[in-house]
Amino acid sequence: MPAFPQSTVLGYPRIGPRRELKRALESYWDGRATRDELEAAGAAIRASTWRRLAELGLEGLPSNTFSLYDQVLDTAVLLGAVPERYREAADPYFAMARGADGLAPLRMTKWFDTNYHYIVPEIGPETAFKLDAAKPLGEVREARALGYETRPVVVGPVTFLLLSADPEAALARLDDVLACYEELLGALAAEGVAWVQLDEPALVADRTPAELAAVRTAYERLGNVAARPGLFVASYFGHLGEALPVLAATPVEAVGVDLVRGGADGLAALAGKTVVAGVVSGRDVWRTSPSRAARALAAVREHADQVTVSTSCSLLHVPYDVTAEPGLDPALRGRLAFAEQKVSEVVALSRTAPPVQDGGEDARAHRAGAADVSVGAGRSAYEVRARAQAERLKLPLLPVTTIGSFPQTGELRAARAGVAAGTLDAEEYESRVRAEVERVIRLQERLGLDVLVHGEPERNDMVQYFAEHLEGFAVTANGWVQSYGSRCTRPPILHGDVSRPEPITVRWAAYAGSLTDRPVKGMLTGPVTIVAWSFVRDDLPLRDVVRQVADAVREEVRDLEAAGVPIIQVDEPALRELLPLRRSAQAGYLEWAVAAYRRATSGAGDRTQIHTHLCYSNADQILAAIDGLDADVTTIESARSGARILDAVGSFGRGLGPGVYDIHSPRVPDAAEVEGLLRRTLAVLPAGRVWVNPDCGLKTRTYEEVEASLANVVAAAAGLRAELSR
Repeated sequence: MPAFPQSTVLGYPRIGPRRELKRALESYWDGRATRDELEAAGAAIRASTWRRLAELGLEGLPSNTFSLYDQVLDTAVLLGAVPERYREAADPYFAMARGADGLAPLRMTKWFDTNYHYIVPEIGPETAFKLDAAKPLGEVREARALGYETRPVVVGPVTFLLLSADPEAALARLDDVLACYEELLGALAAEGVAWVQLDEPALVADRTPAELAAVRTAYERLGNVAARPGLFVASYFGHLGEALPVLAATPVEAVGVDLVRGGADGLAALAGKTVVAGVVSGRDVWRTSPSRAARALAAVREHADQVTVSTSCSLLHVPYDVTAEPGLDPALRGRLAFAEQKVSEVVALSRTAPPVQDGGEDARAHRAGAADVSVGAGRSAYEVRARAQAERLKLPLLPVTTIGSFPQTGELRAARAGVAAGTLDAEEYESRVRAEVERVIRLQERLGLDVLVHGEPERNDMVQYFAEHLEGFAVTANGWVQSYGSRCTRPPILHGDVSRPEPITVRWAAYAGSLTDRPVKGMLTGPVTIVAWSFVRDDLPLRDVVRQVADAVREEVRDLEAAGVPIIQVDEPALRELLPLRRSAQAGYLEWAVAAYRRATSGAGDRTQIHTHLCYSNADQILAAIDGLDADVTTIESARSGARILDAVGSFGRGLGPGVYDIHSPRVPDAAEVEGLLRRTLAVLPAGRVWVNPDCGLKTRTYEEVEASLANVVAAAAGLRAELSR
């Protein structure tokens, strides 16, 4: 078996440096391009990626890290785990991802503690596993035709099953799944593949004895396949913990460890194996400290048979190239490393052994910290606030609202681009935004919504918009990162102390309120989410950074209230996302994260109704913490996940709006479907606390879809309201 390469990465961005994949996907979905044209666009991105990685000097090139939507969905297709209801769809792959006529999509949730989303597999006793290795084999052949030998990357069997909708039931199918992986290994060996990478990030979280036994079974069995490539099992996002000795005792030849988030403890168990040492962070944009990396590599070399230098995880989570950001302050740009620069760091570290030094650049580190996030007296009891708000707002039973954003039209995006390019003056841009706000208000009035929003036409992104108006942040021009499918964001760079020079949202909220007699929500992003969806400085404890942002949000809340805005929504969709993967650290995190939110909203008076929103993040696992936010109303994703949140909300003590409309699918739910979801909600919550709303903001949908969907939502709520009043 050939030696493992001296340098590699666990994965690479796949959307294209200029979001070529996004445009190709949306052209295909809109019917403007064929499937062949979409596949050709993907092939071009793959070829460009392999070429660039080779030019940078990387020895071990990965393949099968590209995806038209999501790598977990790709693995389901690889294994034949396609639910029967999708098999007759015109395009089963995208039907599972986005839904189709008459078909709801599979559930979507966050990939561990990142802002990347994956499609949740459905595995049950009836799942008929059958290998379809066309994609990984095809990419090996593509790369070889270009002159590159690659290492296929596949989600490992244990992680795949643990990420399914019912992990316990899925693990019962381990033997059947392993038969497919054995067949895959044989096919790759016949293709002349030297190494295969099986990603097992689920092993860095707490695992039960039964789950650890599954790890042992899986890799004993795969390791004993007679004709196979070398097995490289990659872990990331933390330390392998109790899974490390289990994995080390199997016949796998190489193990990947995250030395940025996980450390080098216990690596003596890997003696005799190749250790793929993740010393260059795949989760942030800061340059790697050579001396810190050298110390980590030296610790590994004490035990390992061979050491390969790598990234800590896939570079999927960072932008492509910092040289594409000439507008950044040069001093800041010099501190940054995006994907290309991180590959160069990996290559350089594999070729040299920097001296191990102390102090200086290594003083920076992510720390939990022990900062005080308390805010003093806080708000009155919920019962007191609820009476004051009911008197002020006079809302009907089952009030209907939306989460915040309305469709971002091509005209709006073009107007923002025109201002940035200097081809559209500020006055004309403001006029267009005012017109769009009025359009959104009139549409909601016509449809019969009870609590309105201004639609956020002035905002490019729910985090970037605030970063552009706060001190301590920088924003990029081309720093796109995939969130799911064709959805990309540009995470801001939080590099200094945060403060708010002036009000950010007050003018547009007040203008929207002046257009209608119905209550209009002011829309803010919460402190945890702003930090979670940014690349954050690493010289302060994370909770200290969150506290600074919370203080800026609190100032905005006070100014919105002073302007007469009756409802203020402070969204925290990333609250669950940042939850540590190990249970031992979760209570401490939730304590300071909840305290930061309460600090941000503590300035609001009793008559001002505070809303929050969470989505696509297994929120049922932290419902007590969500309740602890003490928001008057919580809107939460539910339709996409099959209303599973309803199993846990019976004790929720305030207003709650489980979503009734999945906005990540182009499907228009009919009124009967919405009514069914509302009846399920009313079975577990008193009607006086139930709100009616979509799963998330409407930014990614078209106005045609939104009008039809919201009309059905309003009709379903009105019918039930009349029934309840009788």
